[in-house]
Amino acid sequence: MDFNEKTTLGRTGLQVGRLGISSSYGAPAEAFEEAFERGCNYFNMGSFIKGRSKEMIRAIRNITAKGKRNELVVAMYDYTHSSLIGQRHFMKGLRSMGLEYVDELLLGYYSSPPRRSVLNWAIRLKEQGFVRHLGVSSHNRKVFNGFSREGLIDVYHVRYNAVNSGAEQDVFPHLPLENKPGIVAYTATRWGQLLKEKKMPPGEKPLSAPECYRFVLSNPSVDLCMMGARNHDMMRENLETLRQGPMTEDEMTRIRLIGDFIYGKKRN
Repeated sequence: MDFNEKTTLGRTGLQVGRLGISSSYGAPAEAFEEAFERGCNYFNMGSFIKGRSKEMIRAIRNITAKGKRNELVVAMYDYTHSSLIGQRHFMKGLRSMGLEYVDELLLGYYSSPPRRSVLNWAIRLKEQGFVRHLGVSSHNRKVFNGFSREGLIDVYHVRYNAVNSGAEQDVFPHLPLENKPGIVAYTATRWGQLLKEKKMPPGEKPLSAPECYRFVLSNPSVDLCMMGARNHDMMRENLETLRQGPMTEDEMTRIRLIGDFIYGKKRN
């Protein structure tokens, strides 16, 4: 397993780097472009265009101006849970990036399956050529089993880290063997808790961000892991994940023990 090599994002057929990048942490466009040149081509944009998102927009425009649109995989989050409001934000976001389509429309944070009106809207965007694939994110792991039965969703965005590792029982073993959806993991650092010394067991040093990402990517069910960077130096630190590669069994054991300590109660 080489983290520098691209992988196929499930049944989408998209070739993606093992680290995906969120728009919402504040890194400059130059950092996104450097990550792209290192193989990190999965860019995740929010449908609400805020100040921090503008740097990723600038990077996307710069990359596409070089004729590399086909190498870039753009996912756009929609948090509205509304087809009417979602349509307005989606089209505005598409125009801001200067794109004719996004590779994935990501329906964000559903604790239960999206309403039929939202799914119909997403399918309509796909039929119109504005969207190539559909994704859903959820903290409720059991929701994904229903998506597998329906077959409408191409990419699952699953919360997965050393503390919240329940996807190993509730999601990954239940994925279809054929025509498997792409699996994107998020919250690898558990909102930064795995990086804080005060959260560690006695005598343990806090994890680095690359260690958190390597833990996630060492699971063969995960296609790519999302990361965020507030500046160029942080982006370069995160990219060390690609050089260091998969974890050893000893490293995995240590991180699981830390995760169990932070979780602080019996697993379910």
